[in-house]
Amino acid sequence: MKYKDFDGTIEELVRIKLKEIEQKENVHILHAIESGSRAWGFASPDSDYDVRFIYMRPMHYYLSLQAKKDFIDWELDETLDINGWDLSKALQHFHKSNATLFEWSNSPVVYYTSSEWAQIRQIVETYFSCKSTLYHYYGTAKSNYKEHVSGDLVKYKKYFYVLRPLLACKWIEQKKCPPPVLFQNLVDEVLDEDMKPVVFDLLQKKVQMSEADKAPRIHALDDYIEDNLEHFKQLAASMSDDRNGDWTALNEVFVQMLSR
Repeated sequence: MKYKDFDGTIEELVRIKLKEIEQKENVHILHAIESGSRAWGFASPDSDYDVRFIYMRPMHYYLSLQAKKDFIDWELDETLDINGWDLSKALQHFHKSNATLFEWSNSPVVYYTSSEWAQIRQIVETYFSCKSTLYHYYGTAKSNYKEHVSGDLVKYKKYFYVLRPLLACKWIEQKKCPPPVLFQNLVDEVLDEDMKPVVFDLLQKKVQMSEADKAPRIHALDDYIEDNLEHFKQLAASMSDDRNGDWTALNEVFVQMLSR
């Protein structure tokens, strides 16, 4: 079943596909969400759907000796993209305070979740590291700015790919916890007041543009971005290592999930 042949909503199609994945792959999906621009709140009219999920397999799968696949790619077409991570891989990356996984965990668009995931989420939140996550968002903002915001004309969507991680850095600096996924929540809480009209105007223009449209650069935003990039470069370097190195809780919750 392709998206173009389906008469229902995209949410209904996603849930049908998740059930199909469970049956064909012999897995149990624990949590499935929307990621990317639709979860961030600034999708273009023609943005695709990026569905991400975390799953687990039967216990005997993990007890065999051969090398194991720890992800599932289920890309369908240019509209719908579904892929997921095995719970074992996810927990290993939570141990590293993987920022992307914290976004999956906190996405405002949830297609499916479970009581098991609620238990896992309580555990993994203790592995959030301000320093490593700030480094992630700083690096993302810097690379997106250098790669995508250059020349006289730019895709306005790319500004948000810079602004959102910068505001995530501000959130971490001020609140010392995982930043919200929705861009508007970051704007409301940590964006400088004098920049809010500029960003609001940018957002209004962006949601009316296609993915490929370009427009003149906004110099006030460029100055704001460059000042903050320098600030967070220095801040990240000065922060102490606050990672939780203990594997005990992650190992215990993994065994508990397998025992079910």
